[in-house]
Amino acid sequence: MSSSLSHLECSRAACGTTAEASARQNLCPACRAPLLARYDLERARATLSLDAMAGRPHSMWRYEEVLPGGPPVTLGEGMTPLLHARRLGEHVGLERLYLKDEGLNPTGSFKARGLSAAVTVARALGVDTIALPTAGNAGGAAAAYAARAGLGCVIAMPADTPAANVIEARAFGADVRLVDGLISDCGRLIAEEAPRHGWFEVATLKEPYRIEGKKTMGYELWEDFGGRLPDVIVYPTGGGVGLIGMWKAFDELGAMGLVDAHRPRMISAQAAGCAPIVRAFEQRAEASEFWENAATVASGLRVPKALGDFLILAGIYTSDGAAVAASDEAMMEACRDMARLEGVFAAPEGGAGLAAIRALVERGVIARDEAVVLFNTGSGYKYLEAWQSATAT
Repeated sequence: MSSSLSHLECSRAACGTTAEASARQNLCPACRAPLLARYDLERARATLSLDAMAGRPHSMWRYEEVLPGGPPVTLGEGMTPLLHARRLGEHVGLERLYLKDEGLNPTGSFKARGLSAAVTVARALGVDTIALPTAGNAGGAAAAYAARAGLGCVIAMPADTPAANVIEARAFGADVRLVDGLISDCGRLIAEEAPRHGWFEVATLKEPYRIEGKKTMGYELWEDFGGRLPDVIVYPTGGGVGLIGMWKAFDELGAMGLVDAHRPRMISAQAAGCAPIVRAFEQRAEASEFWENAATVASGLRVPKALGDFLILAGIYTSDGAAVAASDEAMMEACRDMARLEGVFAAPEGGAGLAAIRALVERGVIARDEAVVLFNTGSGYKYLEAWQSATAT
């Protein structure tokens, strides 16, 4: 069992540029779009199967054939529980609602998956220091995995990032720069400073491997559902790499003959105060426009324009999915429902997903008997300021 990584390929089909996976790579050298990892799937299929999973590590690295090579930098990420949320489902009108609780990952969010993969490759390629902008959770994860790997880590965060993210990143030894502005402003700072100092930038989709870690959420659903896939996936969307990654995973599983032609409808959940994907979806646009004055308690959703917006929208359109925005009040009400009905202390982003489900059930877009998976992307413990306000009354 080993990685079947073959090469890197531009995410824009019209470009078609390929690049070596054995060298440090950021964006496509021809068109500056994200690069995607490609695998020898025929080789991978020889050893990747449901039966083969029984004796493998209880982490995302169990899918080694379709992950980048190198000794994994791991803290035990992945294999998060899939909970049949019966009481919550009855509350919103669904018989088969499932909660995938990514808040139980190391550092409390799904970001652990992507940074485990990115840092694994960075270390294998001789990187000394990684750098990235973050809305919060990615920074904590990057700092933790950099510490695990013995790498330096520079992080730019908005000054109003939840305190837990700032505290944990500094505890792991990262150089944290607080910026008056949004993640887009942090991104500009890192993009300007990284070349000057020799830092390797691991911003969302600016290197090819964070998406590889996040796609394992899709492989886990394949395993959780016994070789099939659910009918609907509802995913809180800021940078959207989790949604893009799962769609990539389903393509790979299909190419290996491990799933049939059925694909889940992909639902993007955003905050009403920052909903560029929702606006683009409503306009049937291929890409989003920058969202001015972005504001929401769900810091992970406060991304005014995602680099991979065209990939997010393509997955939504291809799957006959949807994009739905929720107010901060609605998402925190949904978080309280998850807590009191299922014992899950969710991040506001997870609440946005549940609010989207409620709206789509009411509109008849999601049927009562469909298998629906809601991703709670982070722990509520990382958002105590938002929870304190939500429970003050």
